[in-house]
Amino acid sequence: MQRQTEITEPTLLLDKDGNLTKPGWCRKNLFIYNRDAITAPRCRIKEWDFYQIGNDRFVVQICFANISLGAAATATLINLRTGKTYSAGSLSLFTKNRYRLPDKSDQPHTFNYKKSGACLGINVTDKAHILQFEDTAGDKPFKMEFVLETMENHESITIATPFDLKGRFFYTNKINCMPATGKAVIGDEVFEFSKEDSFGVLDWGRGVWPYKNTWYWGNGCTRIDGKLFGFEITWGFGDESNATETAVFYDGKCHKIGPVDVEMSPVGRWMEPWAFKSEDGRFNFTMTPFYDNATGIKVLGLVGTSCHQVHGYWNGTAVLDDGTVLEVKDMYAFCERMENLW
Repeated sequence: MQRQTEITEPTLLLDKDGNLTKPGWCRKNLFIYNRDAITAPRCRIKEWDFYQIGNDRFVVQICFANISLGAAATATLINLRTGKTYSAGSLSLFTKNRYRLPDKSDQPHTFNYKKSGACLGINVTDKAHILQFEDTAGDKPFKMEFVLETMENHESITIATPFDLKGRFFYTNKINCMPATGKAVIGDEVFEFSKEDSFGVLDWGRGVWPYKNTWYWGNGCTRIDGKLFGFEITWGFGDESNATETAVFYDGKCHKIGPVDVEMSPVGRWMEPWAFKSEDGRFNFTMTPFYDNATGIKVLGLVGTSCHQVHGYWNGTAVLDDGTVLEVKDMYAFCERMENLW
């Protein structure tokens, strides 16, 4: 059975050689991000705050990413029923020494970016993540405002994963199950989101990545008997011998599960059902897709990304730490397969 090394006290992330001091996972972000200890070339550092907010009709993505060669503030709204997409953003080049993102994900902080008419604001408090974005999509004004609520003492999952190459690592915190209220306005169209059926997730990532990699990422949230339930499953890259980025959440608590995989590769069959099962049998779900958000671009086959983020309805069971079995019916959630050359 897969070992899961839990970090239970504040731990320095990197040693003097730029390697992880203690690969593992934690329920709170207990790692201390000593970025100055990175020994790999600074152009390999990649950092992002990525928020996704959705229901089974609309999805919003708000992101600031700095991959050293460049940085971008972007926002996208996807109509999952029609496939229509609105996007806006601003790009800055050669940013390895600019636009430093916060070193902590779950402590109060602010981050602001403004360039060429694009404005992005992130304000994290003890009770919420408050997001604002403003730009133009085509020739239409494009504005977003969202409040993502967090429960008191809400647990999440943080993981520090090494790669085979020395000095390479991925350090991430996924904060799930955040009821979302807000709206996106594009021209005279208004898209309202209610916390009754809309939820947000923060994908907070800091790391030094190898040039080529592929990952799977699945995430979702709903309510079961009035209590928040969600899951986080990520796999496909790095050395997972100390921990996997897999957990379920119920009523604010994290329940660690083992490695998760799909029954068969979805490549070339994106809109067919995906079957998921964890090694320990505690996560057993089938996703019936209804929309594939296929994105990506590759330049000369040397640099770029390719992603299929597939949205669907999930049915199955999750087992909590005390053995309680939760049955989940027709939960909206997603899973993506991403390829990177970066």
